Amino acid sequence: MAEVEEQGRNLSEESTDESEEEDTEEEPKLKYERLTNGVTEILQKDAASCMTVHDKFLALGTHFGKVYLLDIQGNVTQKFEISPVKINQISLDESGDHVGICSEDGKVRIPFIHFNYLCSVFYCPLQMLTNRNWLNRWKTSVLHEGEGNITNVKWRANLIAWANNVGVKIYDISSKQRITNVLRDNTNLRPDMYPCSLCWKDNTTLIIGWGSSVKICVVKERDPTEMRDLPSRYVEIVSAFETEFFISGLAPLADQLVTLYYVKDSSEHMEEEFRTRPRLDIIQSLPEGCEEISSDALTVRNFQENQCRDYRLEHSEGESLFYIISPKDIVVAKERDQDDHIDWLLEKKKYEEALMAAEISFRNIKRHDKIGMAYINHLVERGDYDAAARKCQKVLGKNMDLWENEVYRFKTIGQLKAISQYLPRGDLRLRPAIYEMILHEFLKTDYEGFATLIREWPGELYNNMAIVQAVNEHLKKDPTNSMLLTTLAELYTYDQRYDRALEIYLKLRHKDVYQLIHKHNLFSAIKDKIVLLMDFDKEKAVDMLLDNDDKISMDKVVEELKDRPELLHVYLHKLFKRDHHKGQKYHERQISLYAEYDRPNLLPFLRESMHCPLEKALEICQQRHFVEETVFLLSRMGNCRRALQMIMEELADVDKAIEFAKEQDDRELWDDLISYSIDKPPFITGLLNNIGTHVDPILLIHRIKEGMEIPNLRDSLVKILQDYNLQILLREGSALLFTRNATEFSCFYFS
Repeated sequence: MAEVEEQGRNLSEESTDESEEEDTEEEPKLKYERLTNGVTEILQKDAASCMTVHDKFLALGTHFGKVYLLDIQGNVTQKFEISPVKINQISLDESGDHVGICSEDGKVRIPFIHFNYLCSVFYCPLQMLTNRNWLNRWKTSVLHEGEGNITNVKWRANLIAWANNVGVKIYDISSKQRITNVLRDNTNLRPDMYPCSLCWKDNTTLIIGWGSSVKICVVKERDPTEMRDLPSRYVEIVSAFETEFFISGLAPLADQLVTLYYVKDSSEHMEEEFRTRPRLDIIQSLPEGCEEISSDALTVRNFQENQCRDYRLEHSEGESLFYIISPKDIVVAKERDQDDHIDWLLEKKKYEEALMAAEISFRNIKRHDKIGMAYINHLVERGDYDAAARKCQKVLGKNMDLWENEVYRFKTIGQLKAISQYLPRGDLRLRPAIYEMILHEFLKTDYEGFATLIREWPGELYNNMAIVQAVNEHLKKDPTNSMLLTTLAELYTYDQRYDRALEIYLKLRHKDVYQLIHKHNLFSAIKDKIVLLMDFDKEKAVDMLLDNDDKISMDKVVEELKDRPELLHVYLHKLFKRDHHKGQKYHERQISLYAEYDRPNLLPFLRESMHCPLEKALEICQQRHFVEETVFLLSRMGNCRRALQMIMEELADVDKAIEFAKEQDDRELWDDLISYSIDKPPFITGLLNNIGTHVDPILLIHRIKEGMEIPNLRDSLVKILQDYNLQILLREGSALLFTRNATEFSCFYFS
């Protein structure tokens, strides 16, 4: 195809108002190029009148009676001086080896010697050349005459269609019959000014355009039973509709129709009519009308001077090429391909769609290898830096040079933060200096962003020591900044300097300290940091120490905690709860620890420990006046009378005293208890209510002084009698049961 002199808006402009919103503008279906090279020189001196298209070449006729053979690029390959007057039509056979030319003087010329047939056209009776005879002459026969000049002829397979002032005829060569006559509708239009346009869509479908009317005719086979004297074929008009403008040419495009319109407008405020640009529309025919698919207004040269008859539309079926011929210009229209579709999307700044279209059709596109970069540039210009950075992942891919260029660009515009999260960090990666540059930039302005990158980026992306040094420099100015300290600990961890990381975590009481210890087996590093760990979280620290006593011994922990007895107690208490015997050598020390820091658990400890020195425990409990603990120790050491005395005197709790006496089951203790309680009415009531099953209540009642008021004495005596009756019943029942069992046993034995 020829180089493009003018494209886009120069050749094709949408018929809608271009000042309206461009976002709603539909994508055009066709693209246009001006046929130049030799054609330009020809039309500077002459004017085009007709053209025919072959897949091998083009044949151009002019007003000065010349015919030029052109290659597809528009270069002249041959020139024929045919006639002194205008060339009206050029016909080619399918091979392109034979051509027939008709001029306005009514003569038909055959410039090639290998010409098998010719249909003469324009201003003469329609004739058909048949086979040669032995004298090497053509035999002719007249197909039609007597209705004026023939203005257009189209031949397809066995069918010939021609137009005159009356209408359109279709002739069947195989049956040698004329099968129809389609009358002209627009009889008020001069046929010489608004000529008929014909085109065959296929071997049986003829499309007729005349004035503003379009008819689609289909040649069909007639039912043999209906023939009689009728032709074997007939024509059915399957669609007919009116158009807004005058038709200058027709061509098929798949199941649609390409129409070349001549547009003539008039304006009341102008003295003369003026002619606007011709339009090339794609329409979809319907049974009762048509639907416009696309419409382009073409800026052909000298369009203001042209009339309807000055335009022609020819097409090349193989490539879907459409040639718009006018006296001073030839424009080629072709279907837009995927590259054109992408061009349009880019023009409309629909970069996302353009990129997707290129990815889907990457095998079919011939250009647009930089759509992605155009999209990134557009996003940057729009200020959508995050979206631009995100697109870098997809667009830049594995091209590390492009990545580095983009990083420097984002640095220049102060948007390193936007691109930092999308940088390559896998097998393919940038130079360490790039990552370090970004980290230094964040360290200057955004500690939080810096910390995020350190957490997300693998440590091997950059020189760890250089970043550690930079962080330490900032900590000199802000030594208590917890975010910087935490990040420094992470950097030490990446560098396997776990002891330094551990110190920082402990200092900050950071939750990750225990995870760090377990993950990297840092138990040897924490032997002298047990107090710090305990201060941070006693429960977690003790659980960790007890779970790993094979790595940090119990003795080492006790040694480290000797100056922090409250922490030592927590450790030894949990140790005792896990195993009563494992820490037995520390049970004596634990007595004081429980007494000082955890008295509620002292008595349970004394009860459960088998290794606690009782004398030491008694001494401590007596010093601190821990009565309950002292009572327990005295009873355990065998001094029950002293223990009971403390309960009665120190606790004044008769119920506890009675319970203690029941546990010991010692008659002397009961005597002591009665003796102590005999002058205390509340104690006597307690004894009366509880003593019945252990001591004869008569002993207690005889010792009560006469006249002493006893609270609830009546109820207590009733309870004693009930208990006594119950005992009598139980004894009688037991005796009866024993007697019965003895009798049964004797019978069984002697039988």
